[in-house]
Amino acid sequence: MASLAPGRATMRVMSTLSDIEVLLEFSKEDDSNPRAWSKWTKLENIVVVASMSILSPLASSMFAPGIDQIAESLKTSRNSVIGCQTGFVVMLGIGPLILAPLSETFGRKPLYLICFTIFTLLQIPTALSPNLACLITMRTLAGLFGSVAIANGGGTISDMYEPNERAGIFGIYLLGPLLGPTIGPLLGGIILSNLQWPWLFWINLIICSVVTFTAFIFLKETFAPVILARRKKELQQNEGGDYYFDREDDRPLAKKLTGSIQRPLRILFTQPIVIIMASYQALIFATTYSLYTQFQAIYGPDYGFSTLQVGLVYLGPGLGFLVAVWFLVPHIDTIFNMLTKKNGGTQKPEYRLPLANVGAVLIPISLFWFAWTIEFHAHWFASVAATFFYGIGQVAVFNSVQNYYIDAFERYAASAIAAGALFRSIIGGVIPLLTPMLLDKYGVGWGMSIFGFVGVALAPSPLLFYYYGEGLRERFAIEL
Repeated sequence: MASLAPGRATMRVMSTLSDIEVLLEFSKEDDSNPRAWSKWTKLENIVVVASMSILSPLASSMFAPGIDQIAESLKTSRNSVIGCQTGFVVMLGIGPLILAPLSETFGRKPLYLICFTIFTLLQIPTALSPNLACLITMRTLAGLFGSVAIANGGGTISDMYEPNERAGIFGIYLLGPLLGPTIGPLLGGIILSNLQWPWLFWINLIICSVVTFTAFIFLKETFAPVILARRKKELQQNEGGDYYFDREDDRPLAKKLTGSIQRPLRILFTQPIVIIMASYQALIFATTYSLYTQFQAIYGPDYGFSTLQVGLVYLGPGLGFLVAVWFLVPHIDTIFNMLTKKNGGTQKPEYRLPLANVGAVLIPISLFWFAWTIEFHAHWFASVAATFFYGIGQVAVFNSVQNYYIDAFERYAASAIAAGALFRSIIGGVIPLLTPMLLDKYGVGWGMSIFGFVGVALAPSPLLFYYYGEGLRERFAIEL
């Protein structure tokens, strides 16, 4: 085995009678190997991607406190304005279906830069929308391009970190998709207490522009096949010879793209674990966005809260997220490593699931708690406390499942996460449209309890997959 140069890929020469093949791979200290980067270089990438991942979900809910103001300004109904959120959230699921596979063809960095730049620029026509149709169209397009960090964040983390060190980092990254919808209404409430609704999007434009500028400076490519493909091209131009690398895909571009876009759908509809755990995440998204779009209607008339005070209610689940990420998420790696050691050093994706059982218990309990404290007009603190524990449960399930996807489909982690994102975002986008009718018909008590009953039905799934997941993966194994 010979080394190309310090910090370059290692070449392994495979000889036959007729030709010589040169295998390109990273050496242990290769400075182009994302897993060999320094802690701070990795964190630079994580901070940029996490910033993107917080801003697109933030934009999905930022307008929630201003639903009535937007409806009055555009001369439409409150429920029609909620449709702006539906288009955005659904596209947060459809976007990864396209963007995640493309990142596995062209690399992570180009997708981040192109898509987030477009997302940033779309804030301009959104703020200038003269009618509801234009607003919904711009918001829907923004959801598509804004989904890039959700589509590829998990893949980026998988590129840079070994399995036994991912969970803590992934917990920090996932604060974006989780905290974004929570911070959005709070920020929106502050803005709308002083300014008109278009300023929601002007301020978002300013913030996104800063993140986009930062990304162009600090973001690095992490997808190994793309890095090695560039090195192969460089070597062939400078030194000649034939080179190849592991996971090289030399199919024509059209076939490569077709196969890439089909991959998340194949994972979603052929893997029982993915479809069921995606259903669990869909429950969480549907519940979260249903709550967030109804807080104004619940706490405004019933508790006499101002727009700013309603915005502060979102701190309940937000604090739950932070507590869970600080105290709970690091133990996903601890438990994973402990069970791996107990299993003679053999890792299994199922070792990511034990802490999901904490969320499986907290989610239905907190939903029933919230539903009936509101129904019986208990003090506002009682219902907000329920959302705090809901936030903890949400993080426990979300982080465990996303880490499971990465470990089970490591090579195609982005596609596996996209498969789950598609299902949960479509459900999470559509259900909030039906929630007002549900609450009008059954009241908050029984209306929100329906979400709790679904949570009870799905609660055993992390435990069942912990014991039977490996067998199911082997039985339904597919060639991607």
